[in-house]
Amino acid sequence: MNNAKLYCLLAMTLIMFTATAQKGWIQLFNGKDLNDWVIKIKDHPLNENYGNTFRVENGVLKVSYDQYNNEFKEQFGHIYYNKAFSDYLLVVEYRFTGEQIKDGPGWAIRNSGAMLHCQDPKTIATDQDFPISLEMQFLGGNGKDERSTCNLCTPGTNVILNGKFFTPHCVTSVSHTYHGDQWVKVSALVLGDSVIKHIVGKDTVITYEKPQYDGKDKWVQQAGFKDGDLVGGGFIALQSESHPVEFRMVKLFDLSPYVNDADKLNKILKELQQRKDY
Repeated sequence: MNNAKLYCLLAMTLIMFTATAQKGWIQLFNGKDLNDWVIKIKDHPLNENYGNTFRVENGVLKVSYDQYNNEFKEQFGHIYYNKAFSDYLLVVEYRFTGEQIKDGPGWAIRNSGAMLHCQDPKTIATDQDFPISLEMQFLGGNGKDERSTCNLCTPGTNVILNGKFFTPHCVTSVSHTYHGDQWVKVSALVLGDSVIKHIVGKDTVITYEKPQYDGKDKWVQQAGFKDGDLVGGGFIALQSESHPVEFRMVKLFDLSPYVNDADKLNKILKELQQRKDY
């Protein structure tokens, strides 16, 4: 093949991947309504949006407690996109606002998150506080202390972290602290049951591997999952943990067509990372 033909082939390949990266996004939150989402709040049945906790106002998905009569009562809530995924790049923009509801737990101040590889919301018990999942925990600064974001918490799961089996519930990332009500853009690169990365801006702040069920967890036992089985996919949920929070972007690029071809996967990830809208 001469140089001219090779150049044309490379150019066409680049154009193809650029077009794919432009068209491949799925807007999980459409900025208008919650029709594609399922709600589960502790102590309430599926799809009862107690206190109008989850709502859309001014183009943002808002988590609010203004109709709770100032009593949170550990009614932790989650809103799930109605389709499961296994391999993807998730991008979220969030910000914390206002003050925590009066009786919210101290650890939940400016605390929310995106739950990855969630169990099916239809299988969650009425009194279950958190879904079996991997939490990309969002923390906002309190104006004084360092509080990293995109940390990892593991309700009903364990992972391999830095080459070792990791069983504690949470571990902090290496991100900066984001004080005040500023918008923060974060991402999760999720490749099935192999590797997951939490990303702030363009910086990877924590990486872990081989997510698996924790058989000691009562909700894992109740759901019938086996200890040590790898978690290769599931639903995506956003949290309500007693502090008001807003989400103005929740979008996903489905990587499942590329995971069996390392070259294609690396090319599409490189193209996505170079785009301004990532």
